[in-house]
Amino acid sequence: MNKTLKLTDELELKGSYDIIVAGGGVAGVAAAVSAKRQSKKVLLIEKSLSFGGLATIGLINLFVPMCNGRGVQIIKGMAEELLRLSIKYGFDTIPEEWKNGEPGPGAKTRYVTRFSAPIFTIALTNYIQEEGVCVLFDSVVSKPIMDGGHCQGVVVENKSGREYYEAKMFIDTTGDADLIYRAGIPCVDGKNYFTYLMYGITMNTLKKALETGNINDAYTGFAGGGIDLYGHNQPSGVPLYRGTTAQEVTDYIKRNHKVALERIASQDRTKRDITHMPAMPQFRTTRRINGNYTLKNEDVYKHFDDSIGAICDFELKDRLFEMPYGTLVKDGFDNLITAGRSTSGEGYAWDVMRVIPPAIISGQAAGEAAALAIETGKSITDIDIKTLQDRLAGVNVMIHFDDALIPQDTEKTEKGEDIGHI
Repeated sequence: MNKTLKLTDELELKGSYDIIVAGGGVAGVAAAVSAKRQSKKVLLIEKSLSFGGLATIGLINLFVPMCNGRGVQIIKGMAEELLRLSIKYGFDTIPEEWKNGEPGPGAKTRYVTRFSAPIFTIALTNYIQEEGVCVLFDSVVSKPIMDGGHCQGVVVENKSGREYYEAKMFIDTTGDADLIYRAGIPCVDGKNYFTYLMYGITMNTLKKALETGNINDAYTGFAGGGIDLYGHNQPSGVPLYRGTTAQEVTDYIKRNHKVALERIASQDRTKRDITHMPAMPQFRTTRRINGNYTLKNEDVYKHFDDSIGAICDFELKDRLFEMPYGTLVKDGFDNLITAGRSTSGEGYAWDVMRVIPPAIISGQAAGEAAALAIETGKSITDIDIKTLQDRLAGVNVMIHFDDALIPQDTEKTEKGEDIGHI
């Protein structure tokens, strides 16, 4: 017989908000700030001590290409705003031809940059405070309180114990669909390869930084598992991780630390050091909503009436997508919406949507949508899409890409420059 424990708590209401955002990655930051700019009372709850998620504490400090590979910027809006914030106080790697805006036809590079993850984290904290968003750090949204398809509030676990917060709308930007999954919204599990990246310094990289005068040159990568986006050379004895249980995360960390230690063991211990380690699993795709629409690879170059933003393929030039609003919501749940890594995508299309710039755009759309639903008294699934699109377009989001950007031969695409671990 399995031993069970039944808990009954009586929790005092700790606070009431218009919108609660669960998860302070870049999508959550975008959602919270965009909603606050619509004069809503917003609480952003983050389980760690830092904002940015995979982009910062996950050390995936890369704004992947935001252009079509032909000199035209596709992803704008708050993605451009946060890119600029990410490099405002630290280094950047924006190609020279992009320093002063779109280079236009004949561009040899793509609009991409690395940034200092710790400095971006600090800048995000200040940015969110200046915008007037309420914040809870070191707090986990553990349980939604549901009445059918309506979320009344959430139980939060932190140093204070268990607390209860209520809101009119809830946005899940946990990256793992933790809130919507526990609310009963249908979700789909992903798979993750054996990948683990760290940063550090060596005597040679320090020498190079002194020669170039660029602090970015002081860092180099250290790795546990180093499997790429496509799973090449995945070790036969290592499972594909869903990343949705504590046991899987624990196994992932133990295996990667063992491999990382074996790799550095033969090196001169006085000639190198690891300075940055991820504070969260570097999983790409864990769990996502099974939304009203699921974006697929064959949706490339397709227009959607409910598009919330045009995005580009970070790996292949020319390829353009539009993100339908249906990838963020599910009928039957009137005040829950998601964004970021847990948007509804399949296969490679999920990868295209989950990286930093598209995640920010979906977060921005979710924040605007939640605010609009409150203002109009409608379900999050029934808001007026045209009004949402107008609001997003008004803050420089490209809703629909120009068909003139579609290549004549859509089967022939070029791979861009190698941008490393994503």
